Amino acid sequence: MPEALETGEARATAIEADDRLDVVVGGVWQVTEPRPAWAKVRGSARPAGVRLRVEGLETWDTSLLLFLFEVKEWCRAAGAECDASALPEKIGALLDQFGAAHRPRPAVARADSFIAGVGHVTFGTWAQARTASRFLGECVLGVARLIRRPRDFRWGDCLHEMQQCGAMALPIVSLISFLVGLIMAYQAAVQLRQFGADIYVADLVGLSVVREMGPMMAAIILAGRTGAAFAATLANMKANEEVDALETLGIPPVDFLVLPRIVALTIMMPLLALYADGLGILGGMAVGSGVLDIPPAAYWIETQSIVDLSDLNSGLLKSIVFGLLIAVASCWRGFQAERSAAGVGLAATSAVVTSILLVIVADAVFAVVFNILGW
Repeated sequence: MPEALETGEARATAIEADDRLDVVVGGVWQVTEPRPAWAKVRGSARPAGVRLRVEGLETWDTSLLLFLFEVKEWCRAAGAECDASALPEKIGALLDQFGAAHRPRPAVARADSFIAGVGHVTFGTWAQARTASRFLGECVLGVARLIRRPRDFRWGDCLHEMQQCGAMALPIVSLISFLVGLIMAYQAAVQLRQFGADIYVADLVGLSVVREMGPMMAAIILAGRTGAAFAATLANMKANEEVDALETLGIPPVDFLVLPRIVALTIMMPLLALYADGLGILGGMAVGSGVLDIPPAAYWIETQSIVDLSDLNSGLLKSIVFGLLIAVASCWRGFQAERSAAGVGLAATSAVVTSILLVIVADAVFAVVFNILGW
């Protein structure tokens, strides 16, 4: 029968019962002190099963988990049953996590069948939908708290984010919007000048930019620039356990980190869309003046005659929805990231992809709704 071994204050006792071995641990387990080795505790016994129990355990750390993991690994190699049901719940949970982290992974993943692959994708999509709906619900509750108690809102952070996603984005928005308007005008001029309808370039560019391309281009630019920054920042804070610290202090992370970004991007998006509209029309005007010999005054008058307030309002409505979708999707991806450097990069990438996808889907929905309403 193996004897009870004590090393320092860490105790591990092996008791034989029939063909099983009861292993009782107790005392003080610390990584800085020697601990019992499973080979010495077991001795020459080769039981058919091992039962782990705790008696008189005072304090413990990972040294206890290492010993218990050593027992479980021996049982797995020897084909013996390891019963850890008598361990405290916390120790059992940590032991399972410890074992999962050290479980060897196959070098080449086994190919699943088509049906199994569809099942995995379905369950993954359902899990993603649940986390997205939960996060969206928290955002809605956060907005309700903001409306009830606006003094508790972090206006300083909101103004800082407005500067980052608004004023700091003006150079890239200016360049892209001007070039898009210029390209659209040039392509329209190639066709329209064959029929002597050069002046209608202003109509085409004005309507396209105000209703579609201005809000769309601004949204795509901010999805790649601001959305990725939001996701990377929140993912990095999650990896550094700053989000956990907020929860420990009783501060809702959504109110502290997400709402200022959502409000900032939702406010700045229509302003950037208006700015993009102006630069797009200016790009078309440059083509009209340089290629078609249309005076800028005539170009501007023609644009005013075709673009009315309903066109401008439809573009502004789209931009507000686009900004809200980009902010929510980016923050959600940031909170969903893994706690590692690779997780930060993946969060930024998925935030951009998700934001652009939602923007395009929303624009398609707007197109159908506006067509039904006759806008």
